[in-house]
Amino acid sequence: MHTFVLERVGVVAGSTQLLVDSDAILPGGRCTAVVGPSGTGKTTLLRLFNRLGEPSSGRILLDGDPITALDVLALRRRVGLVPQRPILLSDIVGDEVRVGREDLPTERVPALLSRVGLPESFAGRRCAELSGGEAQRVCLARALAVEPDVLLLDEPTSALDPEAAAVIAELVRGHVEAGGSAILVSHDAGFVQTVADDVLLLDGKRLRKSF
Repeated sequence: MHTFVLERVGVVAGSTQLLVDSDAILPGGRCTAVVGPSGTGKTTLLRLFNRLGEPSSGRILLDGDPITALDVLALRRRVGLVPQRPILLSDIVGDEVRVGREDLPTERVPALLSRVGLPESFAGRRCAELSGGEAQRVCLARALAVEPDVLLLDEPTSALDPEAAAVIAELVRGHVEAGGSAILVSHDAGFVQTVADDVLLLDGKRLRKSF
C-alpha cells in the first residue's frame, strides 16, 4: 500500500548533519507533508524516497522491503519526483511529458497537461518558452504519465498563483483518493492544510509528527 518506514535514518551533507537517528512511518493512501525551517534538509529527505540520495545511516523500507533491495528504475517508476527547480530534457512539451513513458499515445498528452492546469495546446510549445511555474507543472504531467503509486512534490506551489495552486491541490487529493500516496515539502501553510493528512516537522535534526 505504498507505506514508507524510516528506521534510525541519519543524513549528512558535506560536513553538515541534517538528520539524526530518525524514525517515521509515512502511510500509504495518504498525503504526508514535511515542513520546517529553510535549510534543515527537507528536500534532501524527499530525494531519499526514490534513491536520488542515500541516507548516511539507517534504512528506508517500502511496503516492508528495504528500498536498497529494489531495482532503482522500477522504484522510480513507482515513486515519481517533481522537483522545485525542474529539469526539462526535451525541446517540445509533448515530448517532455512522454520522457519516462515512450509508449504513451500522443493523444493522451493534452489530457495530462489539462490535469495540471495547462492548456492542451501546450503540447506543441517549446520548453524554453515556459515560465518556472509552467515548467514545474510539465514535470508533474511527466510524472503522472508513468502512473506512479507515490508522488514526491518539492514546493509544488512556489511558482504558482492561487488559482493554479488550487488545481494542484485538487490533483494531489484526487491521486490520494484513488489509492495513491503523496509526500510533499512545502512552506505554503494553506496548501499543506488543504492537502495533507499527516504533517512531519523536520527541525533540530529530528523528524517528528506534527499532526
